Amino acid sequence: MLLTHKQTAIIGGGPGGLTLARLLQLQGAVVTVYERDLDRTARQQGATLDLHADSGLRALTEAGLLDAFRRHYRPGADRLRLADGQARILFDQHEQAEELSFGHEHFRPEIDRAPLRELLLDALRPGTVAWNSQLRELTRAGAGWHLHFQDGRTAYADVVIGADGATSKVRPMVTPRPPFFTGYTLVEGTIDDAARHAPGLWALTKGGKVFALAHDQSIILSAKGDGSLSFYTCQASTEDWVQRSGLDFRNPPQVAAWFAQDFAAWSPAWQELFATEHVYLVPRPQYCMPLDQTWETQPTLTLLGDAAHLMPPYAGEGVNMAMLDALELSRCLTDGRFADLHAAIGHYEAEMRQRGSTVAAVSVEAMQQLHSPGAMAWMSQLTEA
Repeated sequence: MLLTHKQTAIIGGGPGGLTLARLLQLQGAVVTVYERDLDRTARQQGATLDLHADSGLRALTEAGLLDAFRRHYRPGADRLRLADGQARILFDQHEQAEELSFGHEHFRPEIDRAPLRELLLDALRPGTVAWNSQLRELTRAGAGWHLHFQDGRTAYADVVIGADGATSKVRPMVTPRPPFFTGYTLVEGTIDDAARHAPGLWALTKGGKVFALAHDQSIILSAKGDGSLSFYTCQASTEDWVQRSGLDFRNPPQVAAWFAQDFAAWSPAWQELFATEHVYLVPRPQYCMPLDQTWETQPTLTLLGDAAHLMPPYAGEGVNMAMLDALELSRCLTDGRFADLHAAIGHYEAEMRQRGSTVAAVSVEAMQQLHSPGAMAWMSQLTEA
């Protein structure tokens, strides 16, 4: 195996990085995951995730974790309701009798991010994750790398995989090409105990998802198994809108005033999103990696997931592509097809970039369609397909 007697460092403990660590450990590799979070419960884990048969679920199957996933996924959480700006339901999957299940190519079971992370962490050998390890920079050390962390610590690795997301510290060592701004900004929120703090919108989800489209804007709701409600608002913006707005996103009443103005044409029912102090808000300008990106392969350094092919969330493919990257990279590094690391990583990168670019283009188009005058008609076509 190409990783025999080598120290492998994975930067980032998201689903992609943790899936890769599990798959490599199954093949006997020595792996450390360096994660910036203080511990496994340090922060909000965001909205629910739908895993796809040919990517996320496939990776979990090969990692021997499909049974664990079955114990933690949320049946029915994938059901969608389509609404207009007045909160009128125009389409409701809860009314459909068809019930897909594991083994069906179109089955996309939902799981909250926190349980997915937990089951991946629990599958790793004790001590695999080095918490509170925020990478500051990489420097070359012969054929390998020195890792320099924010707290002054250093570590050595023979092979480094950047799974550290949109603001990757590893990516600039692979390619200088930055992501491009897509022209949209979303505001992400999580409301704790939503049945109490946002009862109308919590009921609207019926335990699943709501896509509300109107006036070239969108609101997406996702019910979570812990009783919280995740949501995104999105509209066209300038790249510097967050700074120019002057909004303090730690101040819900201030954000509520912005929402009431910018979404004034929407029903007041939606203002419930910001009518509580029990909401955690994060603005997220939407970026995408260049669809034609390429770079020269390095024999001991590569990327996966958002660090490699960041894309907007509107095709539901980000986590699935990251987990598929992990599966394909683990195979290239361990299955004996390649004579050396350079060849293995080069093969992985060529296929990963092509796959990522194809899916990113779909995601960007979906975002544009969802925030266009024809959004409702476009989404209705998808739900009827």
